[in-house]
Amino acid sequence: MRVHIFESEPWIKSAWQATGTRLDSVWVEGLLTPTGAQAYEDAQIICSDVSILNGVVLGRFKQLKLIAARSTGVDQVDLEYCRSRNITVCNVPAYAQNAVAEHVFTLLLAMGRHVIEAARRTRRLNFSWTGIQGFELCGKTLAVIGTGAIGKRVAMIAKGFCMEVVAVDSYPDTKWAESNKVRYLPLNEALPRADVVTLHVPGTPETSHLLSKESFLLMKDGVVVINTARGDTIDSRALLEALASGKVAAAGLDVLSSENNLIAEDVRLQALGQSRDGLETELANHLLLQHPRVMVTPHCAFFTREAASRLMEVTVGNIKAFIRGKPKNIIV
Repeated sequence: MRVHIFESEPWIKSAWQATGTRLDSVWVEGLLTPTGAQAYEDAQIICSDVSILNGVVLGRFKQLKLIAARSTGVDQVDLEYCRSRNITVCNVPAYAQNAVAEHVFTLLLAMGRHVIEAARRTRRLNFSWTGIQGFELCGKTLAVIGTGAIGKRVAMIAKGFCMEVVAVDSYPDTKWAESNKVRYLPLNEALPRADVVTLHVPGTPETSHLLSKESFLLMKDGVVVINTARGDTIDSRALLEALASGKVAAAGLDVLSSENNLIAEDVRLQALGQSRDGLETELANHLLLQHPRVMVTPHCAFFTREAASRLMEVTVGNIKAFIRGKPKNIIV
């Protein structure tokens, strides 16, 4: 079977080829959109990451059998549609826990020590310390929301900084918590204790706007918020209000709500017809991108050489297993 690989950036081709696979492949640049999908309606296997694979897009494919997601989360895929059409969906579990966890502290340390501003000044031979006094992580409390592989790795790194760690999870791993001196608390008890809040939950209806206006009101004044999970877990408008009031001192975001609308022109044009709420979220995202106390990175927390290699090895393995009739890492 031929594999259609979308969002085929150079690094993806390199990592794919490094696996040594001889799969028959078609490389397609850019996001997969309803318009673009029409050119590949005979595809049986598609491989993508961030493209929104809703019923409109998937309906363009007449012979689709497998979606090989180059990601752990698959909230970008309409799973109910896939079930109804007998389309298999595979993912890549736990390939980037180190990369994402380390990116959490990249954002936290960069903001906590005003690294970007300090470097900008010294390039201009300005050695003033005014306005760049930082804070130490030692002794601070970190609330880890979601303790899967990434959340647990974040907690362990935090312990290395001598931070106290509290955790929130619908399915607490009490054995792990006891052995690592981590306390599980309900969300409404963890948020008031935290100096730093970091999100590590999947994108589901239950986690949508997990950090809402009400959630921010529970937090300490001057809290730092980190999100390397999914953009919709934070209400962007509520975050802006919390930044304006001083409730949130700084935010480090690797993801934004509806971030695909910011990436490709054809997706942006489609977004013009969205609801008032959607347009307000779009405006909030642009304000967050420009906010002086917000650091936004382009959904790159996973993007290390090691994680990219693991990602592609498992993705290729998923496709080969499906072709052999023994699919693995199945979501649907």
